[in-house]
Formats: sequence, structure tokens, C-alpha cells
Amino acid sequence: MLHVSTKFDRPDPALIKELGQYSSATIHEAQGRLGALDSAIKPVDHTMSLCGPAFTVVCAPRDNIMLQVAISYAQPSDVIVVSGGAYTEAGSFGDVLANACVSRQLGGLITDTGVRDTAELRELGFPVFSLSVSIKGTVKETIGPLCEPILIGGELVRPGDVMRADADGVVVVRREDVASAIHKSRERIAAEDGYIAEYRAGKTPIEVSKLGPVLEAKGLVVD
Repeated sequence: MLHVSTKFDRPDPALIKELGQYSSATIHEAQGRLGALDSAIKPVDHTMSLCGPAFTVVCAPRDNIMLQVAISYAQPSDVIVVSGGAYTEAGSFGDVLANACVSRQLGGLITDTGVRDTAELRELGFPVFSLSVSIKGTVKETIGPLCEPILIGGELVRPGDVMRADADGVVVVRREDVASAIHKSRERIAAEDGYIAEYRAGKTPIEVSKLGPVLEAKGLVVD
């Protein structure tokens, strides 16, 4: 017998919404270049985007029974985050389960295994980020952890941590750090807007980033 709990704390929805205004890359840089999942995990369509609390689940390779359990218990706006052993040769999620997710008003799916029915997923518009696309089917045999810390894409993800994913990739923000990540992302955007303004005014990257002394110290000579 395996006893699992689906109870965990989620950040303030208003904070999650505000965090979602910033890109995955901005958040990653703003929080000290932390939290980026493996760059191979990408959306099945470049327009897909999500930001929501992680509902974590561990699935055995080529087995999606616990994914179906997770979908059944997750709350609206939750993002199902699947640690499936980084097994790419299985389509553990497709249009049928995506429709179940939409009906339950879930926020998206992130998995380190494969998905299929990508044309239907694009049409449905449910945000899906996966390590691969594979038509190979799965079994429903092995039960496992639910709503516990997991490893996915080289990062630790805990239930209630916030997942931000877009065309460029996926980043995780610790649930206790969401407000700080928002503040730092806002500051980073303001700084980048300033750089762009200087470029448009005619300055070079060397001038804007004050690279002259750095390049000189490294011995770069440009004729």
C-alpha cells in the first residue's frame, strides 16, 4: 500500500499572475540564473505559455497510471509536472488526457518524457511542454509518489513551486521566492529597457556594458 497526500500550500494567485507577465528567460536571469530546466523540454507549439503552481507526480518509464491519478486530483490552474525518468520513447500524454485537463481547468503539463497527438494538442491549445514527441504507447501498472519533491530537467521541483514556461523554455521559482522573483524581474526589465534606449541613441554594446577596461585587461587589441 502507498499512501499519498494531495494537500500542499500554493502561492497567492495574484502573485502567480504577476509573475506570468515575465518571460522564462527574464525570471531565470533575475533570480541569479537559477531554476532553468533542461533546454530540451520545449512546448509542442511555440505559442504555448503557462504559469502556475506545480502538482508533482512520478511516473515509471512507459507508464502513465500516476499521471492519470494526478490529473484526477489536481486543482484548477495547477500545472502537472511529471518526472518520468527522462524516457523519450513513450507518448505518455495525448489529446484524450489533454481534454480531461481542460475540463478540470488545469494550467498545463510539463513532462520529461514524450507526448503525442501534437496536432490535436495545438488545436486544443492546452499548454504542453515535453522532452520528446513519441507515438509509442504506455502501460498502467506502477503506482508512485504524488505531490512530493521531484527531479525533472536537472531541477528540484516541490509541490506549490511556480512553473513558468514559454517558447524559450521552463523555469521553476520556489514558492517562498515568488514575490522576490517578481521584484527582481521588474528591475531587470527596467535595466534592459535602459540598454535598448542607449543602443537606439547610437551607443555600442562596449560602451553600454562598460566593457572597455575589461577587454583591455584581457589583452584585446582592435585596429
